[in-house]
Order: sequence, then C-alpha cells, then structure tokens
Amino acid sequence: MEKEIVAAHKPRIGITIGDPAGIGPEVSLKAVAEEEIRDICVPVLIGDAQYLSYWSGIFGLERGFDVINSGDPIPEGLDHPAIYNLHNLDLPPNAISMGKEDAHCGKAAGEFIEAAVRLCQFGQLDAMTTAPINKKSLFLGGYHYPGHTEFLAHLTDTDQFAMTFISPNLRVSLLTTHVPLNKVSEYVKKEGLEKLIRLVDRELRVYGFEHPRIAVAALNPHGGEGTLFGFEEASEMIPAIESCRHFDGIDVSGPHSGDTVFLRASRGEFDIVISCYHDQGLIPVKCMSFGDAVNVTLGLPFIRTSVDHGTAFDIAGQGRAEHASMVAAIKLAADLYLKKTAYQKK
Repeated sequence: MEKEIVAAHKPRIGITIGDPAGIGPEVSLKAVAEEEIRDICVPVLIGDAQYLSYWSGIFGLERGFDVINSGDPIPEGLDHPAIYNLHNLDLPPNAISMGKEDAHCGKAAGEFIEAAVRLCQFGQLDAMTTAPINKKSLFLGGYHYPGHTEFLAHLTDTDQFAMTFISPNLRVSLLTTHVPLNKVSEYVKKEGLEKLIRLVDRELRVYGFEHPRIAVAALNPHGGEGTLFGFEEASEMIPAIESCRHFDGIDVSGPHSGDTVFLRASRGEFDIVISCYHDQGLIPVKCMSFGDAVNVTLGLPFIRTSVDHGTAFDIAGQGRAEHASMVAAIKLAADLYLKKTAYQKK
C-alpha cells in the first residue's frame, strides 16, 4: 500500500468550486496555489472564471490561470493549473450574498458537478474533487438530491455506491447516509449489507489492499446483547457477514460493538469499518482527523474525493477558511488514480 507508484503523466484532477456563496471557491483557490498540489497533479478548477478571478484578487492569490471555455476540450499537453469556465454566474461577483442560501448559487453548483462528471466520463479528467455544496440551495436550484453522493450516482447510472471517509488512521464506509435516525433500522438488512461488504472489498483491492480486513459496527449497544437490546444483529447483520465470509471468501467480521470498533481500527486491527449510520461513523472520523479526512465515493466509474466539511456560511468570503481538507482531498484523488492505474495494469 505504501509502495511508491509512478505515473506516465500527472493526473488531471477536476476541482468543482462548490456553492459560490460558501467557502468552496476560497479553499479551492488556496489549495491550487500550494506547490505540493502542483507537484503531483494538474488541477483544473471547474467554475465561473470571472467569479474566481474576483476572489483571487480579494484573497491576494494567483489570477493568471489559463481559461478553457465550456465545450472546448482540455488541451492534451496541459501541465499547469487551469479554469474550466462555465460562465454560469450571471450576477456580478460582488452581487452574490455570501453565506446565504440561494437558488442561483445552487443551480451553478449543480452545473459545476455535471460538467466535472462529463469531463471524467469522456477521459478529459482522471478524477474529480468536490468543494462543499449547500443542500437547500441545490434543491432551490432544481437539483433534488440529498447530497453529492446520490447526485453523482444518478449522473453515472451507478447502482452500487458507498459514502466512505478516509483519514490517516481510520477508514469508514456508511451503510446509510442521510437517513433520519429513527428510520435507520429499516435499512439494516441482510441483502443491503452483503452488497456493501462486497463493494468495499472489491474497491479496496483496486486501491492497493490485497486482502482487506473489514469490520462491521453493530447497530445496537453491545451488539444487541443477545437480542436484549435489539434484533437487527442476529436477524440481519450476522447472516450477511457469515455469507460474505463463507461464500465470497471476504475477510469480514462483526458486528462489533460500536463503542470500541473504531478505536480498534485506528490502531491497525482492521483496514475499514462499515458503519450502520451517518453519525456513528462520522463522529469518530472527525474527532480523530477533522481537516485531514477525505470523503470518497466508492463504486463510481471514476475517482471522486471531497472535503470533510461544509460550506461554512458563517465565514464565507472573509478569507479565513482553512484549506487543509481540500489539499488532502486532491492529494488522495491523485494517489487513488495512481493505485487504480497500477491495479488495472496487473
């Protein structure tokens, strides 16, 4: 996993700038300005060139990007940062209300994502990294998806996918994502868990794990304590785990008590934990690695990574946003591209 892999060319990473009223444009510009990013990839910002130029001036960042207009191909010999310009923000840059939910911004953010997907599908980009979006603005803009993950799955006709978080010492994949807590148990079913275990095992092998060690976190306290605290482990989860272990040869175990399994994984006992619900998995990830964790969508036909934070409307446009998570997301996209390329050459 740690063996250095050298690519024939620097991967082209498309970076959607997210909701224009949030911190996405700021963290994207700041990340692309970092030498460590330019050393490992060719970053292509996907957004509105006039808007990015405006904020580059405000933040005192580079403004001399090559601009590629939407519909034009990305030049084969591109070896430095560029902007793929959708020119879709009709308002003057200083007329957009920063930190506010807005249909115009939501529509633009959705169009940035659609453009990045097309470029990946046509081989113009090797991977994509996404800045944060505001879900209500996206909805107001005409895109009725609970988040990036489901939107990307729809755009690529992907049936099996998983929201996964990767940090330096912990990896977590989610069985359910944006589901009310009182509905989660309805989704903890043998068939769905089996599909996720198989997906995670297959995807981790692509990205350098020869024999992934998968742990499944229990839904109920103490793993249900022999059905005393819940029946889902006995009726749905154990049968799924045993099926994948015995019939598919997958190294999967559990369900492990949720109050210890993430710590055990962080100490190296497991390569990844499958979490039953959003906060069960995200709380340990963010407690241990906030700012260093990266959101990865497993199962897509191309690599997609994202920051581990939201639009931070409270500080949008102030130049105070920390861009470490965006740097980590871009670096991981480049690394996963190299590992996937090496795997496909075997």
